[in-house]
Amino acid sequence: MSTVSKQIIDMIDMLPEPEQQLTYEFIKRMVLAWDSDFTKLTPFERERLAKADIEIINGETIDHSKIDWN
Repeated sequence: MSTVSKQIIDMIDMLPEPEQQLTYEFIKRMVLAWDSDFTKLTPFERERLAKADIEIINGETIDHSKIDWN
């Protein structure tokens, strides 16, 4: 979690419950306006995906067929 995210959470926690709900609805509306179908990647997600791609290319992953799922 980023420093800004933590600061936002701390500020929201200071608010009374009704204002927390209002803040939640506002943030939710902003997120939906930015990415209405939740398909955009955040910088953190993009970094994790790039790392996973490199691990796959380098053979650093385990094939699902080799896992004992029982």
